[in-house]
Amino acid sequence: MSRVNSLSAAAGAGTWRLGDLTVNRLGFGAMRLTGSQPFAKGTPSDRGQSIAVLRRAIELGVNHIDTAAFYFSPLRSANELINTALAPYPADLVITTKVGPGRDSWGEWHWARPDQLRGQVEENLRQLGRDYLEVVNLRRRTGQESIAEHFGALAELRQAGLIRHLGVSDVTVDQLTEALSIAPVVCVQNRYGFDLREHDPVLRACAERGIAFVPFFAVPSRQSGRRPPEPGPLLAVAGRHGATPAQIRLAWTLHQSPNVLAIPGTGNVAHLEENVAAAALRLSPDDLSLLDAVE
Repeated sequence: MSRVNSLSAAAGAGTWRLGDLTVNRLGFGAMRLTGSQPFAKGTPSDRGQSIAVLRRAIELGVNHIDTAAFYFSPLRSANELINTALAPYPADLVITTKVGPGRDSWGEWHWARPDQLRGQVEENLRQLGRDYLEVVNLRRRTGQESIAEHFGALAELRQAGLIRHLGVSDVTVDQLTEALSIAPVVCVQNRYGFDLREHDPVLRACAERGIAFVPFFAVPSRQSGRRPPEPGPLLAVAGRHGATPAQIRLAWTLHQSPNVLAIPGTGNVAHLEENVAAAALRLSPDDLSLLDAVE
């Protein structure tokens, strides 16, 4: 399962619609393209390798890429890499971006006021070389209760034609409901994975409403020393399928509901191919029962 060559490999898990846009459920997250520690002042990624990863992703049928203007490290910008590697863009490619958080030229973080969101949208447009953004997610600030004012500002930009569809990120069910009272929501992007299941209620609420649920960190970083040993049941299921633990994590995530989209990220072509191959994995009821019992 570790390597794939099929041009439609990313379609192995089927498709879902983001509004009027159809994407394969196995996509790609661009954050790790800029370096192993994307927001740190360390060694930047190899530019040629990052471009090769993006081009290989398209070859494998990936047509949903998640990025943000604040995905940058010294000398590397995810949006600039995407533009360089893929423009002119394939007609079916959906690039999803995020606004709310921002970083200045020195890498320091800040959060946009509602009236500053247009500037963040325009920054993504400039970097990606686009006239409008297919999907923009509003990332909620930690501790923020109401997202109405910020989401309303994005809804105005959608009406102005700068954004095609809207999503939200790091939200509760109540905040999703609040957003839906203002404008249509095509996706919710929350932290979720095999051992990060606290947002199950949000996933189910999205499924009931036909909204895509897009987990981030479904596969933890592969950096040595940063991950505990894999649980025995996960290793057992991986052994049954001749797969890696990371592939089983992705397959488990995709098996949670048809509306779940996975966006694993990497700066390594071999890891990309491994991730995309997970789209074809089919877990049995016994596999899922064993995995779901892990706490």
